[in-house]
Amino acid sequence: MSRILFWLLLIGLVVMAVRAKLKGLGARRQPPLDRQPPQQQRRETSVPAIETMTQCAHCGIHFPASEAIHADGHDYCSPGHVRLPPQ
Repeated sequence: MSRILFWLLLIGLVVMAVRAKLKGLGARRQPPLDRQPPQQQRRETSVPAIETMTQCAHCGIHFPASEAIHADGHDYCSPGHVRLPPQ
């Protein structure tokens, strides 16, 4: 009786190992749907150009110089701060 149980357990383990191996091979063949080709990944992960920062004359917040509002020789972060005195 114990020999039969031994062989049944051994056969069951072999079947489970083969199924796991086949499942792993099948998953490797199919690329994930959300994965992009390597060329597109490189373009997205490239470092953007560094932009100079400036400081608002009223509140002191730092922001990109391209978004600055220039008035009276000062840089401001918003049109509302242009009306307020620089600090």
